[in-house]
Amino acid sequence: MNSSDKFSSIFAPYIRSYIKEKELQDLKIERYRSFLLDFDRFLSKTAKNDLLINSEDIKRWADTRINDKKTTLYARFCIISNFCRYMGSLGHECYVPLHPRRSFESTITTVFTHSQIHNIFDACDNMVTKTRCPKSMLFVIPALIRTLYSTGIRIGEALTIMNKDIDFKRNVLVINDTKNNRCRIAPINESLEKVLKQYIKYRDKLPICDIDHPDSYLFVSTLGKSCSHIPVYKYFVSILEKCEIYGSFGTNNPSLHSIRHTTAVHSLVKLTGAGKDLYCSLPLLSVFLGHKSVIGTESYVRLTQEMYPEVLKLDMHTTDQIFADLNLKLQKNYEKEDN
Repeated sequence: MNSSDKFSSIFAPYIRSYIKEKELQDLKIERYRSFLLDFDRFLSKTAKNDLLINSEDIKRWADTRINDKKTTLYARFCIISNFCRYMGSLGHECYVPLHPRRSFESTITTVFTHSQIHNIFDACDNMVTKTRCPKSMLFVIPALIRTLYSTGIRIGEALTIMNKDIDFKRNVLVINDTKNNRCRIAPINESLEKVLKQYIKYRDKLPICDIDHPDSYLFVSTLGKSCSHIPVYKYFVSILEKCEIYGSFGTNNPSLHSIRHTTAVHSLVKLTGAGKDLYCSLPLLSVFLGHKSVIGTESYVRLTQEMYPEVLKLDMHTTDQIFADLNLKLQKNYEKEDN
């Protein structure tokens, strides 16, 4: 059953119409459904019988979200605030909660060294299955991991690539299902081209109908089905263990998304090492990664400074102050919009 049919509070028809409106705006509505379903359950438990959401309701709901990360709680407040505004536009005045203050502090993430990346590739190539599994995705892993590193795309974006999205004539991948809902292209370099062509050659030998059809997925299991995130994550954990790569003290544990961070840092090092100006490189890297703005990319400057100070040759205090001033300005703008 679709989650949109599980709404049960007095606000259920309004939530459905609100979600439908967002869907017509061509927005990804999975998070809207998930967050509003949780809010609807809360409203059902409070047995509200009038179309009014007051500040006390919001406070009681927020008190139940003790396990949410700050970023998740911020996202929930954004959606619920917008829903309350929607109710107001229909003539049902509701309290519009202010968003919690958004933190612009950079999280410390894992970035693999070039040596570790080579070890990861070797581990991918030498993985073997210990059991017979008719829907194994093991043969996908070497090409998939190299695609993530070479292009910097997210794992969710990679797993939704269709055969028609790969263009060897122009050497690009067309990424349609993106986090920011914006179609973009990712370049295919010479080494990745060889890997993908080899992968496709062996994949097409699977006795599966239409496996090479333009509308079929590029990365598939041995049954020809699209790959799931969870098995890929499990394979990658095994690869990290085999390479003896663990999160260092004070950093997040390495994950598949760490490959994207690594690509960003290595790309910035390559650009600056080739004589490109840092502040000219940032917009290029921002477009390459599919960020909405260069603000989402600037954190990689600090990571690069910490790992390759001899390459950037920048004064840490000076650049930190530049970005501190910029983040302060952005934070004030967010607070002004919220008020």
